[in-house]
Amino acid sequence: MASGGSAIRGSRVGAGPMGEQDHGFHAERVAVSYWDALGNETVRYFAANLPDDEIPDVIDSPSSGLPAGRDKDNPPAVSKTEPYKTHLAYVKERRSEEEAAQLLEEALTQLRIRRGKIPADSNQG
Repeated sequence: MASGGSAIRGSRVGAGPMGEQDHGFHAERVAVSYWDALGNETVRYFAANLPDDEIPDVIDSPSSGLPAGRDKDNPPAVSKTEPYKTHLAYVKERRSEEEAAQLLEEALTQLRIRRGKIPADSNQG
């Protein structure tokens, strides 16, 4: 199986020599450095004509996951995150112990009626 042409296998059709700069337009850009609390620097590039107020002051550092700011000497502090709350924790915030006991007793009574453990006419609710 002879292949016609001198293209290197796996190269893109129409690709010119490596390093050829005649393809595409290169927009002016500005490099902005961000630092996290561990001292890691991350550089992001933005269009040179982008207004300064549209360039973010804080990003998430890809190396540490910490917030990173533009001031090297004063990186942003890690914000305190709320621990995950279970459904039961939210319910306990809304109900007192007395309300919870009353609701539990009502639910158990309904369950016992459905299972035939107590007659339906003895329901107090």
